[in-house]
Amino acid sequence: MRKGIWTSVIVAIVVAACGVGVKAHAAAAPDAIEAGATAPNFTLPSQEDKLISLKDFKGKWVVLYFYPKDQTQGCTIEAHNFQRDLDKYHALNAVVLGVSLDTVADHKAWCAKDTFNFKMLADPDHKVVDLYGVPVNTHGTMKFASRQTFLISPQGKVVKVWPKVDPNVHSTEVLAEIESLKK
Repeated sequence: MRKGIWTSVIVAIVVAACGVGVKAHAAAAPDAIEAGATAPNFTLPSQEDKLISLKDFKGKWVVLYFYPKDQTQGCTIEAHNFQRDLDKYHALNAVVLGVSLDTVADHKAWCAKDTFNFKMLADPDHKVVDLYGVPVNTHGTMKFASRQTFLISPQGKVVKVWPKVDPNVHSTEVLAEIESLKK
């Protein structure tokens, strides 16, 4: 009995000291951008390896969504829902920009496989992820951005932030928010 207790105590100490599973990136991102702030401009390459800047969309609503990893279950559901609703976004004068730590090549392969035609932006050095204060998580040697979305007005202001997202319903939530803000 004592041996079992001591084994449990030692395992608990090792887990606490080393950490297991997902943990926050050591170099913490600056504070997250909040609603009311001017959206910081950025430039990143898309899946077509063309540079895309936030300023390119002045006068439009911008759905800037950060997601963990191309071709994973939740990210695929979220991206398919944005793709499904793309005509509705266009009707509201809105664009969708997805950002992850994946590379241009990763985005190109995923967009070709799943026929996404909105912009997926590559941020492998997490410059824009950090600029917007999105936490970077690690699992082993793999790094990924947290799932968060920023809605940016046609005037360049962040009007809504979703710090936690349910990929199953998120596109619908974003569309409803844009519609309510346009009234």
